[in-house]
Amino acid sequence: MFKKILIANRGEIACRVIKTARKMGIKTVAVYSDADRNASHVEMADESVCIGPAPSKESYLCMDKIIAACKQTGAEAVHPGYGFLSENPAFCALLEKEGIIFIGPKPHAMEAMGDKIASKKLAMAAKVNTIPGYTDVIKDADEAVRIAAGIGYPVMIKASAGGGGKGLRVAFNDKETHEGFQSCTNEARNSFGDDRVFIEKYIEEPRHIEIQVLGDSHGNVVYLWERECSLQRRHQKVVEEAPSPFLDAKTRKAMGEQAVALAKAVQYQSAGTVEFVVGGKDKAFYFLEMNTRLQVEHPVTEFITGLDLVEQMIRVAYGEKLAFKQSEIKLNGWAIECRINAEDPFRNFLPSIGRLVRYIPPREIPGHVRVDTGVYEGGEISMYYDPMIAKLIVHAATREQAITRMRDALNEFVIRGVSSNIAFQAALMQNPHYLSGNFNTGLIGETYPKGFNAADLPHDDPAMLVAVGAAIHRSYLARNASISGQMPGHEYEPGNDFVVLLNNIQHPVVARPVSGGYDISYAGDTYKMRSEWQFGQPLYQGTLNGTPLCMQVERVGLRYRLCHWGTQADLLVMTAHVAAMQKLMPHKVPPDLSRFLLSPMPGLLREVAVAPGQEVKAGEKLAVIEAMKMENVLKAEQDCVVSKLAAKVGDSLSVDQVIIEFR
Repeated sequence: MFKKILIANRGEIACRVIKTARKMGIKTVAVYSDADRNASHVEMADESVCIGPAPSKESYLCMDKIIAACKQTGAEAVHPGYGFLSENPAFCALLEKEGIIFIGPKPHAMEAMGDKIASKKLAMAAKVNTIPGYTDVIKDADEAVRIAAGIGYPVMIKASAGGGGKGLRVAFNDKETHEGFQSCTNEARNSFGDDRVFIEKYIEEPRHIEIQVLGDSHGNVVYLWERECSLQRRHQKVVEEAPSPFLDAKTRKAMGEQAVALAKAVQYQSAGTVEFVVGGKDKAFYFLEMNTRLQVEHPVTEFITGLDLVEQMIRVAYGEKLAFKQSEIKLNGWAIECRINAEDPFRNFLPSIGRLVRYIPPREIPGHVRVDTGVYEGGEISMYYDPMIAKLIVHAATREQAITRMRDALNEFVIRGVSSNIAFQAALMQNPHYLSGNFNTGLIGETYPKGFNAADLPHDDPAMLVAVGAAIHRSYLARNASISGQMPGHEYEPGNDFVVLLNNIQHPVVARPVSGGYDISYAGDTYKMRSEWQFGQPLYQGTLNGTPLCMQVERVGLRYRLCHWGTQADLLVMTAHVAAMQKLMPHKVPPDLSRFLLSPMPGLLREVAVAPGQEVKAGEKLAVIEAMKMENVLKAEQDCVVSKLAAKVGDSLSVDQVIIEFR
């Protein structure tokens, strides 16, 4: 077996590979950019080598620097993770030339299947069902429009070397095709160093289901069941599960066998994924693409099969045969993965960067709850890389049990300092279409057409929020009463009568201290709150009327922010006198910002499309901001005239920074 391997990646996947290598007794080498100098994967590895500045084009995408790091450290093999150079046949070939093993498929397989245009042609030649489209390289945006019109709208514009939702757009008309082609080309060039794109028919109401395959160098290939990846936002996967609640045994077998046949056709070895788009009505499936690498969502497959895919990749690369046959691979239970990203779901999911002031993932339970991460409390979320903070994976005997376990784990996941999509993930775990298994890739867009808002998911028991708010405030006052040094005879004694302001409605309550907590009287009912919670703790854990309860608590000014099952509620707890005064407070009218274009997220100002004095029509492009490998095009909401440019191309913008002023 290998004695030392290098991981040519960063973040959670680098940490993930290191864990398996350590289990196998293999030494590891981490590479890192200047921005990742203090990253978790650098700390975990046995050795580390700096390979350049923060931009990936100057570090993680530099093949010569990674090969030099291998030679410097004596690494025998390289695991590429996913993204970056993981599907670059030139990198694989260079490693082989230097006598370094690539832990992944051979260059010929990557060239045949890693390139989406080439793989589609191969599939068509093999008479595999494929989606109608144009597989040759498209020269420019005008040609893209002509091709799209010929195929028939809607169409999907995809980067040939794309992955992870980068370089992908859906267009419903000529204008969207023209703009989408340009954006896809730019994203593909910046993220993958390859600006080729192709166009294919967009299947409406599709399901995205992929088959995990595993092959060795001795001609053996098996499939490890499927993953349901239809919960997507902006064509990026949000939630994955295995198996699919949609497939029957016959379709599952047919898709698996077809995936194996395709892999055998290119003599595929290592872990790979054959992706299919599946019709929601007739279960007809079409080959979409093959990812010649490990997938982000591989942990759900590991849970239902009991296999360590990273270990299998290493063993295959070393030349070992697969130790099992197709008939020996059993499907055990149900697994779900939620991608926890640094993005603000309440601001249209825009990226969020900064320091992780608090980071407390749920407690890992072997076989049941797993957290794959590459961050730590006090670390930085950088603008240079993907927004993923962690992957939360759960496993249970049934789908219903797995969903319940995921809901509980999301409640326990505490992130402060940057925004995260935890509330959004929790909301999805309660969506009736998701719960029923009757959903497709359009579910999120259809459910939240104007973006996600806390009001979209009212709590099913507001009285619970009121009771918790009263209990934590009474606990806070009890702490204040215990402060030493108070004047004798004038010690502070908190009362028990309060008014909880929730959704601008006042709720009178009585909070009586009892052993182990408080009894909350509200609206004629008594809520027995029992908890050892202390003020400042981010999780309120205890029981409500004997039922276990976990809720996130954060103090925001004078209010308490409670997060539970996707609901985010801000409560103000007052005495009756203060509540009477609160009713008389005037409502502050928010300032008029219609004359300004504000940056919706932190990022790099890549383009300003207007000039002072220019007349702009509603819908026209104003500026482009780039962060975390994604372009965000800002358009005019109404007709206006540009008065002043307050920022210039190349500026690093903060949230709500003025970019353009109008008159």
